[in-house]
Amino acid sequence: MKVSIIGSGYVGSVSAACFAELGHEVICIDIDEKKVEMINSGRAPIWEEGLDDLLEKYSQKTLIATSDYDYAVQNSDASFICVGTPSGEDGSIDLSIVKAASASLGKAIAKKDHYHVVVVKSTVVPETTEKVVLPIVEEHSGKKAGRDFGIVMNPEFLREGKAVYDFMHPDKIVVGAIDERSGFVISELYRGLDCEITHTNPRTAEMIKYVNNSFLATKISFSNEIGNICKQLGIDTYEVMDAVGTDFRIERSFLNSGAGFGGSCFPKDVKAIIGKANEIGYKPQLLESVVGVNDRQPLKMVELLQGKLGELKNKRIAVLGLAFKNDTDDIRESRSIPVIAELLRQEADIAAYDPMAEENMRKIFPDITYCEYSSEALEEAEGCLIMTEWVEFGKLDKEFELMTKKVVIDGRKMIEPEKLSTDIDYEGICW
Repeated sequence: MKVSIIGSGYVGSVSAACFAELGHEVICIDIDEKKVEMINSGRAPIWEEGLDDLLEKYSQKTLIATSDYDYAVQNSDASFICVGTPSGEDGSIDLSIVKAASASLGKAIAKKDHYHVVVVKSTVVPETTEKVVLPIVEEHSGKKAGRDFGIVMNPEFLREGKAVYDFMHPDKIVVGAIDERSGFVISELYRGLDCEITHTNPRTAEMIKYVNNSFLATKISFSNEIGNICKQLGIDTYEVMDAVGTDFRIERSFLNSGAGFGGSCFPKDVKAIIGKANEIGYKPQLLESVVGVNDRQPLKMVELLQGKLGELKNKRIAVLGLAFKNDTDDIRESRSIPVIAELLRQEADIAAYDPMAEENMRKIFPDITYCEYSSEALEEAEGCLIMTEWVEFGKLDKEFELMTKKVVIDGRKMIEPEKLSTDIDYEGICW
């Protein structure tokens, strides 16, 4: 089949490359000419494991990029909206980019003689596809949904850093269509994958995505709350969760205590579903607590550091890990951000290191010291905060000898102090 993808971020570029891998012809649409140029030269506009290889393999063959909506729509059977849906100041979802993409699609569909399917892959709150996207496309195309064009909500369930793998090895594919024809067209795109497709309506598909992410976020905040209690009682929270996770109804994943969750999905999606609930007159107390626990959790890192070092003013503190998780350069909602902000408020001297995310973090904190290696950050530091699960941090040992005071606060359970060749004053955030 022939598909067009609007937006070349994580979801758009990965979807484009993977659809090409499945044998489809793909046209990427982006208003950013630099991204268009990168894709056409076989380079990924974002870092994602395996993405460069796929783009190099298919670029200018079965995958091209353009900023021309008319060309893309005329030469495809379906268009996927994969644009950003950031949070507004009150946490509610900002649909301005989705609306703009819908309008542009509608204008292009107006010039097309054949049936076309519009697919929302961006994460949007329930009713958005039917009550926002559909009427906008109808208005600008002059055509009727369900007759002249189709509408489908097809959420993504991709982990950053492992998105290509997740796309090609899904545990679920959800197709929420307004009619059988639309659903059939999009289902055919996934024929090459070994996964049963869940067929439903658009608003249910939208809700599945939010419930999926909100539940995972809830497991993390629940684990952090339990971890905080266990720490006060001298109990190993990881031993507790290892046992609890053997229950098939609970399962072990996402039960690790730590500094909290970040990224482009969990924080934004939980806040968005809270906003939608408030809109319909319901107060989601559990979800509000999930956000509250996550907001407070990283600041415990600084509190523990203060407990050992006292006043932090003018003290060199190594912050290891800037990305919201390992294997990505994404810093969106990274737990390092509130930690660095608090350290700056207390006038600490920050030496930061991350193997991939330095460039992105510089845009937020341009005036702190960025280091090329973890050892450089640790040199003459009095304290160290481990914020991201990079494998290399678990291998640190003699590097701690470079510190003037060997105080290490671990936010991700990366260090096994009893195995180190040097004595450090180690403490975990929840253990």
